[in-house]
Amino acid sequence: MNPTIKFNNVNTVFSKALKEKANAYFKSTLKDKTGDKRIFTKAAILLTVFFLIYGILVFVQPHWMISVLLCVVFGINFAAIGFNIMHDAGHNSFSSNKKLNTVLSYSLNLLGGNIYFWKLKHNIAHHTYTNIEGEDHDIKVKFMRLHSDQKAKKYHRFQKYYFPLLYSISYLTWIYYQDYEKYFKQVAGIETFHFPLKEKVIFWMTKVIHHSIFIIFPVIYVGWLPTLIGLLISGVVCGLFLAVIFQLAHVVEETEFKVVDTDRVENEWMIHQLKSTANFSTENKVLTWLLGGLNFQIEHHLFPKISHVHYPALNKIVRQTCQEFNINYIEFKSFRSAFLSHVQVIHAMSK
Repeated sequence: MNPTIKFNNVNTVFSKALKEKANAYFKSTLKDKTGDKRIFTKAAILLTVFFLIYGILVFVQPHWMISVLLCVVFGINFAAIGFNIMHDAGHNSFSSNKKLNTVLSYSLNLLGGNIYFWKLKHNIAHHTYTNIEGEDHDIKVKFMRLHSDQKAKKYHRFQKYYFPLLYSISYLTWIYYQDYEKYFKQVAGIETFHFPLKEKVIFWMTKVIHHSIFIIFPVIYVGWLPTLIGLLISGVVCGLFLAVIFQLAHVVEETEFKVVDTDRVENEWMIHQLKSTANFSTENKVLTWLLGGLNFQIEHHLFPKISHVHYPALNKIVRQTCQEFNINYIEFKSFRSAFLSHVQVIHAMSK
């Protein structure tokens, strides 16, 4: 990440107006910007489902067809815990209690990831320099070309065929390869970083716990083959879910990508976020619940420290302010339309 890159901070009337309206909303409603009882209820449900499915798969061992179905639901549950609990906690927006946010952010470690690496890559690089080539590591996907300024290679012509495979193994490669690569090379994306001793200890402790829960205990109780099959099913489902949702937020036909040749971005930061981010299916309450409001990606990027339970209300404020300032607001009415737009980008970049 290049800390010398600056956004336009002259005459930022749009940002000031939007912030004033958002603050006025919270002041008038007397609501806290962090989560409320809705997010605690959701967290309780998702964690209960996690332990219930795990217990059934490992200790009850139902018929294999039921086990396969449970592994699919388990993979969705992994992603939902990430979207709803870890994501908000990682942004310190789950609760006003910072210690609780820290504890809940380690739900990522429980699922095999590492919250320290995630905050470096997501909170700092992605949220600051969204869709800027060389700065936002989320648009640097191995074997994929996602925008025209990325160098085209011969194998990219086939990406329209193999991208589902890459997305499906993304979670498994993340937790079983990429985290270790970051640890030993101390490189996140293209940047080196300092890895404190405390975080190194946490890394190994939580990796041992994760391997014990998801590999050692299941092998002891159900055998290595069912364990392997179960891990693959849940891991592939989780990977597809995670990859597709995050790609629909930034890699669609309407969003912009930038290559910054100087240390100055011409737009104010909030306008840059609007140009590089998209919403989808915001009227689908079931999907909104499951995704932790990440279908309201614009509101999340504009206000990353506000809990996702407030995104539907903020959505109206942001839309109105964009209309006042004649700024484009990118939103797809359905998941299907957003996904088709993403596929169109993949096809266009394969030529």
